[in-house]
Amino acid sequence: MLTFTIMAPQPVRRPAAVAGTWYPGQPARLAAEIERYTEAVSARISGDIVGLVAPHAGLAYSGPVAAHAYRQLDGRAYDVVVLVGPSHHVGFEGVAIAPRGVFETPLGDLPISEADADAIMAASPVVQDLPAAHRREHSVEMQLPFIQRMLPGVPIVPLVMGHQSRSTVAALGDGLAAALAHRRPLLVASSDLSHYQDSRRAAQLDQVIVTAVERFDPEAVERALARNPGHACGGGPMVAVMRAARALGAADARVLCYADSGAVSGDTSAVVGYMAAVLGTFRAAA
Repeated sequence: MLTFTIMAPQPVRRPAAVAGTWYPGQPARLAAEIERYTEAVSARISGDIVGLVAPHAGLAYSGPVAAHAYRQLDGRAYDVVVLVGPSHHVGFEGVAIAPRGVFETPLGDLPISEADADAIMAASPVVQDLPAAHRREHSVEMQLPFIQRMLPGVPIVPLVMGHQSRSTVAALGDGLAAALAHRRPLLVASSDLSHYQDSRRAAQLDQVIVTAVERFDPEAVERALARNPGHACGGGPMVAVMRAARALGAADARVLCYADSGAVSGDTSAVVGYMAAVLGTFRAAA
């Protein structure tokens, strides 16, 4: 008599692509660095947070800025974290989703919420399963250690935007809002700002985006990016997340920190700009 053992399917694993280069590959070192950056942030926002914007450069450069947004998540509860970053390595139309499995970091595995991924794909025709877009991409990966520190155990849905056309941005924002209307989501837009201007010029260019985000005006962000294409590498993800957050009830935005890479490197001749912001409905400080 023949017997058969049915093996459970192994989850699809996306190995960490930039651990050991863009951020520490050793769990203890990575945890300590994330802890140091978040514990240095004292300002707290009162109210509901639906979304945030955070940079994605090497952790030593952008981590102190990103920590201003992630620190606000302490003690909050979410059903899922949906991350939207730009594609730096693969050109394609639409948005690539990772709908199954886990993303690895030195701190462990982050499971993907398959139900939420399916709902997003059903709600937005521009979203497709394209594993190649995620294989080397750092824009989503750089957010994951912060999520593991601040929201342990919360599943994710990773999204990478290809060509950032207005139609793709609008379709993704509308699709996220429709798919997540009955969930408690955190939306994360991953974007750096100006690239390789001197520090003074970078601050001038970036102030336009900072002001538009502070006003919670995704249309103004989109207009600014149209005037200066390539200014913010994750401008499309930023606008899509702002649109979705607004549709999901967010009414306010706060830019918590702006800096550039020269603050760490000491080289102010060619910097990258970084912004940390939160989107939600906030209460005035007592």
